[in-house]
Amino acid sequence: MSIFAARTARLRSLRQAVALAAAALATVGLSACGGDKTAPAAAPTSAAPAAVPSAAPVSNSDAATRLAGTRYYLGLTDRQATIHAVKGDSDQVTARIPLDSCARNTVTISPDGKRLAWVRGADGDWQSGTLVTSGIDGTRQRTLATDVNCLGPRALAWKGSDLLMVGKKSGQSVLFDVAAGKPVQGDPGEETSRCWSADGRWLAAEDDQLKPFVSDGTQSRQYSYTPPKEEAAHWDGWQAQSVSMDGRYVSVGWTGTDPSRRDDSFAVVDTISSNVVDLPVQGLIRSITFTIDDKVIVKQANGITVLDGSLKPLGTVAESTAVRNMKLLAYVP
Repeated sequence: MSIFAARTARLRSLRQAVALAAAALATVGLSACGGDKTAPAAAPTSAAPAAVPSAAPVSNSDAATRLAGTRYYLGLTDRQATIHAVKGDSDQVTARIPLDSCARNTVTISPDGKRLAWVRGADGDWQSGTLVTSGIDGTRQRTLATDVNCLGPRALAWKGSDLLMVGKKSGQSVLFDVAAGKPVQGDPGEETSRCWSADGRWLAAEDDQLKPFVSDGTQSRQYSYTPPKEEAAHWDGWQAQSVSMDGRYVSVGWTGTDPSRRDDSFAVVDTISSNVVDLPVQGLIRSITFTIDDKVIVKQANGITVLDGSLKPLGTVAESTAVRNMKLLAYVP
């Protein structure tokens, strides 16, 4: 078994052990709290984190002007990935990337919308491949490393728009300076499930005890979240998917029981209080993204709701049928 596979198995075992322990507590009428509430425990609905109320949803015909930048979507077919740049009523395919098992799981866009990165699969190896970067149009391709892991819910993680965290097949984490085309010197740390705010300042991750935290390098705080009991039974835990510019909020999404990509999120947690925020939206949420201009994009089945940095509604934006079911990878003001 590879080091990466062993670490993955260890983390899964820890999650399952914590979940079983929390379930036992729930059976006798107790709820997990504090540091012990960080794993996806089965807890009574009444013990779930309190919801922080927000403003009522609004409809605004001028909302498009509040989201006037470019939204980048990922389209997938059997043979290729397509990058769609949507601005207003315009939808342009900026790049086409040949698909293999690794590329399908890793195509990503830098927060400034200038770079693509993905792992190109190697023959006979579905777990790792070659790290490739390019311009947003797919040109100026170059390879940065080999034996790069392509498994997991988020194999590649941007730290700002120039730095990219990857995992090697050996299990080692490596932070690459994509602009310079080389690794950053120094210890990348032992955190897992990393994601950064769009400017790269705030990190959301899990420590070696699977306790979630946020940090900007000068301050750090742990938070807790207990997902819905009924749904948690079908997943292998949860992780932060996006971080607000001030580090106060994270959006959370499920971690699959298989090593495939997960871009979706369904709730926002206040990392100061550990409360779940009652978002001003109605219907199923597909993803929640905190943007570099301090907005929040809540993608739903019927369109997008735009919130400000304090999670108050700014309005709604329609999505065309062509991109409605695609993954929203990035928004650039």
